[in-house]
Amino acid sequence: MNLWVYPLLFVWTFFGLLISPALFLIWKIVTGWSVAQITRHFIWLYGRGWMVIVAPFVSFEVAGFADHPSMRSPCIYVINHLSFFDTFCMAMQPESNITFAVRAWPFRRLFWYTAFMRLARYLDVEKMGFVESTEPAREIISAGGSILFYPEGHRSRDGELQRFYSGAFLLAVKLNLPLVPLCITGTDKLLPPGTFRLSPAAIRMHALAPVDPSQFSGPEAHLAMRKQVKEAMALELAKMRGDLGLL
Repeated sequence: MNLWVYPLLFVWTFFGLLISPALFLIWKIVTGWSVAQITRHFIWLYGRGWMVIVAPFVSFEVAGFADHPSMRSPCIYVINHLSFFDTFCMAMQPESNITFAVRAWPFRRLFWYTAFMRLARYLDVEKMGFVESTEPAREIISAGGSILFYPEGHRSRDGELQRFYSGAFLLAVKLNLPLVPLCITGTDKLLPPGTFRLSPAAIRMHALAPVDPSQFSGPEAHLAMRKQVKEAMALELAKMRGDLGLL
């Protein structure tokens, strides 16, 4: 598996970098999209290509998106974090116009990807902070995009949900946007934290019902929303792991 995936992933990445300038021009002429939206779409397509590469060893299952068509409207996504390849799995979503809110390290260490993150207007929430990132987030939403957060801030080492940070929930309340919890399992089996060795896995992503921020009020509305969402995600993840025979 490792001898298959890593070389093909390198080729796919190199090929994508090589042809991206020409594709940018074609997409711009055909769609009229902004550079940011085109870049997000290309990142989504790159993830789709990765899914094809690992398909001989990995199964993918998606549930919940068709149940809530409103998810195609601008919203805030939150998802649990298990593995480096979680970001690749965002291609499992039907929607590509999604900006990632990430910590500073991907901008510093993923040098081959940094330019695309900046073109896609990814939010460096660690560097910018909540107040400074609010206006760029508002512009992304106004242009029809959504924003995705990893509320734990880092990968879980044991598969259990870690402490949630408040940024996603503050933003949902401030901009009055529905917040969609996503639950993912299996990526920690594909590539556990602390190793580069891949293993066959079954990856599942479930979308839960959007949470309306107007259901919460007062100065601690975002905290109440954060608690409710975390509890719902923990319950869904327990069910998903149980279905996989992991409980």
